[in-house]
Amino acid sequence: MIGVRCREYSSEKFRGFSRCCHYVGRRDFLIGRIACNVRHHHKTSVETSHVNGKEFERVLVHGSGGVNVRPIVVGTVDENVETSETNGDRVKLEGGNVEEDGIGKERREDSDVEKEAWRLLRNAVVKYCGSPVGTVAANDPNDKQPLNYDQVFIRDFVPAALAFLLRGEKGIVKNFLLHTLQLQSWEKTVDCYSPGQGLMPASFKVRTIPHGGEQPEEVLDPDFGESAIGRVAPVDSGLWWIILLRAYGKITGDYSLQERIEVQTGIRLILNLCLTDGFDMFPSLLVTDGSCMIDRRMGIHGHPLEIQALFYSALRCSREMLAVSDGSKKLITAINNRLSAISFHIREYYWVDMKKINEIYRYKTEEYSTDATNKFNIYPEQVPHWLMEWVPEEGGYLIGNLQPAHMDFRFFTLGNLWSIISSLATPKQNEAILKLMEDKWDDLVGQMPLKICYPAFDRERWRIITGSDPKNT
Repeated sequence: MIGVRCREYSSEKFRGFSRCCHYVGRRDFLIGRIACNVRHHHKTSVETSHVNGKEFERVLVHGSGGVNVRPIVVGTVDENVETSETNGDRVKLEGGNVEEDGIGKERREDSDVEKEAWRLLRNAVVKYCGSPVGTVAANDPNDKQPLNYDQVFIRDFVPAALAFLLRGEKGIVKNFLLHTLQLQSWEKTVDCYSPGQGLMPASFKVRTIPHGGEQPEEVLDPDFGESAIGRVAPVDSGLWWIILLRAYGKITGDYSLQERIEVQTGIRLILNLCLTDGFDMFPSLLVTDGSCMIDRRMGIHGHPLEIQALFYSALRCSREMLAVSDGSKKLITAINNRLSAISFHIREYYWVDMKKINEIYRYKTEEYSTDATNKFNIYPEQVPHWLMEWVPEEGGYLIGNLQPAHMDFRFFTLGNLWSIISSLATPKQNEAILKLMEDKWDDLVGQMPLKICYPAFDRERWRIITGSDPKNT
């Protein structure tokens, strides 16, 4: 079994870990630190003027050169804070310490609901070599066959990681970022074919390997999609990793992690994989179904909004974190070019409100020209009947997918909300999205915490698009 074997090494060989691990893979990295004396400065926002097909030249990215200003950190992390709490509710973090550094201000007492939530979260923590490295996707003691829900998923751990960071417990997040980074470079194959270098795993599991009379060794066993349902590579894992890396620095004030040479290399590998030239004519990422959110068919093959919003956000985070060097200048230029292109593309072509719906009904079809209004050859009959009555007069949203002759008019919650968070949508569009969610609260929330998408497939459409998947209902 390919794995990460836990052993004791001297601190002279590996700095940064009190307990060091031997990683077997395509290449080896030494855990070291670098001090970046020079940082580039680009504004992390992409500003556009009125967006339409005739004014693409007016889409600007400001701050094309200079040195990046380190962002202001709200609150401080006291590295010397010690705690005597040993009641079992605290997670042991780096090196086995009981409590991680706390934010430098008094925290109100948790409510009963919050205490229960934290108890459940801490019970889901996974440890490797004595230190926490993440949380399992689901922790149901009654589930006799958990499949892969007992693994640490990158996308699933992000909200838990943010909760730990906001509570001042950074060690588990730091361990997670470093261990998943080491898994990035491994060679994984499906039927003798390997994915591109830089792919992050969808999940990993801590396994114990017996060695006869010797002490068993712990092994990190990653899944790059070769074991997933449908055998689909996780496109979103690397994007979430970059976003979480920046969140770690912003919340804790510890920028030394993102400045490490192996972390900088990991960022570049992910970006090179995403920015590789291909056959696609659009700035959005082309992905297959099941490559994000869940590894099941959801009818999102093509350019799903969720991936585009995460891609845009990861590009902005990377531009802020990348250290300036001769090798990164071209990459930063490519990031700037893609940011301006994808922001225009999403804001212009994915946006739907009453005005846009009326425009679609008046579209001409089969336009063969470079200045066609109906650039994707969308037929008006494709607009569903429920849409006109559902979209409020002052509301709107970003559609789920866009391909030639196809617009997916479903409302995908994560894609729309992340477009607001990352400033992918314009301020006016942000307001319209929130207005729609307020007006359609019963449809989007109802008795549920929050629906992934609306409306759901049913009957024949569900059978065709999901492949009659009984778990995808």
